[in-house]
Amino acid sequence: MNLIKLQRNELTEHLVYKKLSLITKDKATKKILEHISKDELRHYNFFKKYTKEDVKPDYFKIRKYILISRLFGIKFGLKLMEKGETNAQKTYSKLKNQIPITEIIKDEHGHEEKLINIIDEEKLKYMGSIVLGLNDALVELTGALAGFTLTLQKTNIIAIAGLITGIAASLSMAASEYLSKKTENKSNAVKASIYTGFAYILTVLFLIFPYFLFSNAFVSLMMTVINAILVILLFTFYVSVTNDFSFKRRFIEMAAVSLGIAVLTFCIGLVLKTFNIGI
Repeated sequence: MNLIKLQRNELTEHLVYKKLSLITKDKATKKILEHISKDELRHYNFFKKYTKEDVKPDYFKIRKYILISRLFGIKFGLKLMEKGETNAQKTYSKLKNQIPITEIIKDEHGHEEKLINIIDEEKLKYMGSIVLGLNDALVELTGALAGFTLTLQKTNIIAIAGLITGIAASLSMAASEYLSKKTENKSNAVKASIYTGFAYILTVLFLIFPYFLFSNAFVSLMMTVINAILVILLFTFYVSVTNDFSFKRRFIEMAAVSLGIAVLTFCIGLVLKTFNIGI
């Protein structure tokens, strides 16, 4: 990565931070974003002294990270951007002996720490409740649908049975989360229960959808398993970025539990069907 590319990166990040500072309503976060934006502009001007050129920012990158931050939160957007700048960090280290870049390196290391410590987004505050709803829906409903598929084998009946099971379970989970938070004397019991129930019901609808789309029950089950893996993949990526978890380890763990329950339930359904128990 040459100095021109570094200069362009600094200008791009300056504009990303500046635009995000206009989006956020939290005054403390806004102040930090504005401060980092000014630092990035100063870094741009530093490189400009050596390149003697004006460069244009990467507008696609700016739009991408602004959109991601709007959809998934500022913390996720910025941490994702920082993870994509590993090559720049390596280049900074190599340039230490060529140009006086120590102050810029110090700034870059300090930026993420400042932001992550101050950002307090609601979606992150209730991450535990979201995980509870999503994980339970994946485990319980994937297993239930696997059992229904083998024993019932009619997609319309399976879809209705799954939907009723899912709605009842989502209400049960929301109520359990509310009571759990109330027992702990938490003031956010209602919001926590809403996040849990909402995450559960969204996952339920996504998993059941193939049974409304396909007439073959086993094709529907296969698509449900694919949907479950997709949900696990996306959610694990989100959590691993925002909380610095190991993506591979968390993904394997969630997939093994969810799909393991589905296989076990499918086997139970096979036993019931073989011996005509309850059929």
